[in-house]
Amino acid sequence: MAEMKVTPWEVTGEVDYDKLRRDFGLDRIDQPLLDRMKKHTGELHYLLRRGIFYAHRDLGWLLDEYEKGNKFFLYTGRGPSGNTHLGHLIPWTFTKWLQDKFKTELWFQITDDEKFLFKDGMSLEDSHSYAIENALDIIALGFDPKRTKIFIDTDYSKTMYPHAVRVAKHITFSTAKAVFGFTNETNIGSIFYTSMQAVPAFLPSVLAKRNIPCLIPLAVDQDPHFRVARDVMPKLGYYKPAIMHSKFMPGLGPGGKMSASDPNSTIYTTDTPDVVKAKIQRAFTGQQPTRELQKKLGGNPDICSICQFYRFFFEQDDKKLEKIFESERDGSLLAGEHKADLTERANKFLAEHQKKREKARSQLDKFLLRD
Repeated sequence: MAEMKVTPWEVTGEVDYDKLRRDFGLDRIDQPLLDRMKKHTGELHYLLRRGIFYAHRDLGWLLDEYEKGNKFFLYTGRGPSGNTHLGHLIPWTFTKWLQDKFKTELWFQITDDEKFLFKDGMSLEDSHSYAIENALDIIALGFDPKRTKIFIDTDYSKTMYPHAVRVAKHITFSTAKAVFGFTNETNIGSIFYTSMQAVPAFLPSVLAKRNIPCLIPLAVDQDPHFRVARDVMPKLGYYKPAIMHSKFMPGLGPGGKMSASDPNSTIYTTDTPDVVKAKIQRAFTGQQPTRELQKKLGGNPDICSICQFYRFFFEQDDKKLEKIFESERDGSLLAGEHKADLTERANKFLAEHQKKREKARSQLDKFLLRD
């Protein structure tokens, strides 16, 4: 397998999450923090219980502020380089849970400019078109329209750009090179871009004319943007955003994250039932090469993509999940049965999601901010 590489635009190799946490300088979401969260939410989201959201920056401080009555807002985002897949839904569904539990506002940035600047062969028109399609998936998850503001960068740049310029004045090229690995051949739009991604972390404070804490749930690869933003924001008079970091949902292949660059290991929200079935039938499992050996020796759920799909998305009951894992270990569950059950669950979820997605076309104006 390729050496681990984790940047905001590329993830390769098998990710060592503890090493990544140390390299990025993140804190672990430990039991005392989980207990504090539970005090306010009444229960813990399964992604917290299972350590899928596993690291943070300043979550304790954010809860201190909340307990003082200083309510926070949420900010997360999506880079629209293609259709939405199930891995993208992991931080989004967790963000919705936070919105529901804390009754708080969400600012959702869709970065069509980023994907145009960083992705070879991506036109700005195509990126914007994907942004609209991705927005349908966001809305379909059931976010509160009264508390949710979705904005596409090129449609909201009149509002964002003056604040991005203020951020950019405090970021040197040497910092950008050190954090993101830019070279003299990197286009200047890419070098500037992180200033745009910083803006939503303090824009509600600008509009309210008072400092409001911000919590950003994100996949851990996006942390470098906010290491830079957290250095700059106090210089502009705003709080550093708190961050919660999630692990990546694995793909259907052997190891690695679910990636749009490998469609066969990825389930998109727009996939048809036949396509889903075919992808799952080809999936990598942790089972023995023959039925007889599987019954005799059992398999390994920790490397089985099917088991991981249950762990990340399709089974939220911990006891039922452990039963699935145990039946893989003891050999009582065979690959064909395993894949058939996951296919049924995935297609049931997608059938409902796709209905909500189509309904969302008529709801875009309730959510989208435009200049």
